[in-house]
Amino acid sequence: MRAVAILGPGCSAKDIKPFQTENPVDWRIGVPPPADEVDAVLLFGGDGTIHRHLHPLVQLGVPVLVVPAGSGNDFARGLGFRTVRDSLVAWRRFCAGDGNLRTIDLGTISPLNKAADGASDPSRVPKHFCTVAGVGLDGEVARRANTLPRWLRGHGGYVLSFALAAVRYAPLRMKIFTLCDSGAWTVHRDQPALLAAFANTAIYGGGMKIAPPAKVDDGLLDVCVVTGLNMFKLFCMFPTVYFGRHLQVRGVSHFQTSSARIETAIPLDVYADGEFVCQTPVEIGVQPAALKVLSP
Repeated sequence: MRAVAILGPGCSAKDIKPFQTENPVDWRIGVPPPADEVDAVLLFGGDGTIHRHLHPLVQLGVPVLVVPAGSGNDFARGLGFRTVRDSLVAWRRFCAGDGNLRTIDLGTISPLNKAADGASDPSRVPKHFCTVAGVGLDGEVARRANTLPRWLRGHGGYVLSFALAAVRYAPLRMKIFTLCDSGAWTVHRDQPALLAAFANTAIYGGGMKIAPPAKVDDGLLDVCVVTGLNMFKLFCMFPTVYFGRHLQVRGVSHFQTSSARIETAIPLDVYADGEFVCQTPVEIGVQPAALKVLSP
């Protein structure tokens, strides 16, 4: 069997050693080209590392084992991996032929801007994400969190960034279109909003249950929109997100869709898996059965 290890920031070859007890396995480090014959990819890192490697992993089409070793491990947690030991057990099961595989969806983001000459912009090629894509306050919080030291990002950095960003952030008009069965785009919402989160997984931001009903294999995105909340209500609501109770708060709405388009009064940053992707307007959708992953 041929296995490839992808090492994120803070990881080294020594992190692979516990996984190298099964023989015979031919190991190599780094992302292989799609033409290479590999049987599995082990990805050591957090959500940001996974995000940066999603496109080649989708092209490769082989089983992926996520090893939670980053500052943010929400995707791993969503798959059932809370510790490196959980991943190690899953790897040994896979090597023993237990068939612990599942196929999951990935989110896609496509900028809607055009090039200066009116032709299609090359950036229109969809970019994948694994957890949640956010617009508005969500993006500002992610931007601030990314400037923090790595250790702090993994230990309350999102909470600190939220507190700093929310104080000065004002709702901006967002127009959200959804795709009907007929194939036509219709306006689903058109009002000022603090944020809109498009979830492939239930959790993000260090364990916040932004979309409790979200599933990674239902072919849908769960959308959470926060609209008319004043500063006091916003800060009162924030702790409830960790338990998924914010959906009961007036001013918070939730719906499911396979594809949505977002237009804003001014261009807003779009972040996914904690990483900057592009600015609005964008189309956010889902690619069903996009990635094979090992399960615990």
